[in-house]
Amino acid sequence: MEDGAFEDSDCRRVLSIQSHVVHGYVGNKSATFPLQVLGFDVDPINSVQFCNHTEYGVCQGQVLDSDDLEVLYSGLKKNGIANYSHLLTGYIGSKSFLMAVKDIILDLKKTNPKLVYVCDPVMGDNGHLYVPEDLLSVYKEHIVPNADVVIPNQFEAELLTDVKITDMDSARVAMKKLHDMGAKLVVISSSDLGSDETLIGLASSSIGAKPVFLRIDIPRFPIELTGTGDLFAATLLAWTHRHPDDLKLAIEKVVATMQHVLRRTLSYTEQISKAGKPITAADKELRLIQSRKDIENPKLCVTAVDL
Repeated sequence: MEDGAFEDSDCRRVLSIQSHVVHGYVGNKSATFPLQVLGFDVDPINSVQFCNHTEYGVCQGQVLDSDDLEVLYSGLKKNGIANYSHLLTGYIGSKSFLMAVKDIILDLKKTNPKLVYVCDPVMGDNGHLYVPEDLLSVYKEHIVPNADVVIPNQFEAELLTDVKITDMDSARVAMKKLHDMGAKLVVISSSDLGSDETLIGLASSSIGAKPVFLRIDIPRFPIELTGTGDLFAATLLAWTHRHPDDLKLAIEKVVATMQHVLRRTLSYTEQISKAGKPITAADKELRLIQSRKDIENPKLCVTAVDL
């Protein structure tokens, strides 16, 4: 079996609850294709459905409420098809919807005690919230304590733990608090502890007899892209499932995937710029389909260091 291939099995089924866009790649649109390429069946529930993401001039669509979510999930239950190996959650914009997600988490874990819940607590970045403040208490009290894997960025980790991350020691303290809240694996997908050229990602696992703490230096790209966090969360789910006893390799594959997709996307925008055309939001959509082979079997290009 190739290194990037998955064994044939019916046991890899993901319920993914996050945003959706008709055009482009964020939320479920950024997560579903990579998971399918990596051998997972994916049932997406869209917390919102917009024509495109918010970087476009116009962004409009529909927002699911908690009643809508309960209708969809109860239908799956009634048909006997709410059986999953993994739950993945991303952007959720209301407290009532997030509380309904909490009920789904508990029900799924009752049905399958081995279910792995991967939580990307999408709340904000760079010091700015883009969800209502009352979601924070729900994440702290109900969501993170029931999550197996938590993937905050630095700002979200600080919000969840009330720890200001200024160096590696304070990052360890924050990640330890997330473990104490219930998460077995904590990954800070990006932090400001690096340089203008490098982001620093951190991973901490309390699984097994020996805790693992990893640092990975990630080359920055001179372009702001959307959907990257959703892609990171999806591939982390996949590769930690594939390599449950080798977090270092799993993280290296996740970051390698990101690097290949981002590099291909940047190259595409550079071609447009060289042609003398302005780069639009549509031009900066992730080149996911074109990166299928890199998603399926990423060539390692970064090294995680065990601290």
